[in-house]
Amino acid sequence: MADIAKHAKVSRQALYLHFPSRRDLLIATTHYIDKMKDVDARLAASRSAKNGRDRLNAFIEAWGNYIPEIHGLARELMAMSDRDEAAKLAWNERMTALRQGCHAAVMALRRDGCLSPEHTVETATDILCALVSVRNWEYFTIDRNWSQRTYVTKMKTVAKQLLVGQASPELP
Repeated sequence: MADIAKHAKVSRQALYLHFPSRRDLLIATTHYIDKMKDVDARLAASRSAKNGRDRLNAFIEAWGNYIPEIHGLARELMAMSDRDEAAKLAWNERMTALRQGCHAAVMALRRDGCLSPEHTVETATDILCALVSVRNWEYFTIDRNWSQRTYVTKMKTVAKQLLVGQASPELP
């Protein structure tokens, strides 16, 4: 907090007036980034999709293309989470938001009757969260050198294969 206050050219006390804890500051930082990068506009196509397949595609498109923009902060929160409870809580708050988006996409598939019968809503949500995780994005785009476009396209394909039932119409 002292480093942040110094960088912001305010006293530590002034910083604590606005953010009572490091956790509050970290969470506020993630929300600020979401606001500046207009995450709501990015998710509009997913939220307004006419069917579950379109919602799944739009969600993966929005989230998959958002990861590179927030990767630095995400990486820091993940790294700090092992030793810093505030960072862990902030990261968990972000992952709860991701899980809510995944759950909404899975629920749309279920409402349409095209969620694979092999999965419950809970397990399908878990699978989708793991599939589009920051760590998987790092593996494919950084470690394996996939392009961003390839990453998003492949995640849509794999999500469809894993989550959409065989009798369901094809994803666009």
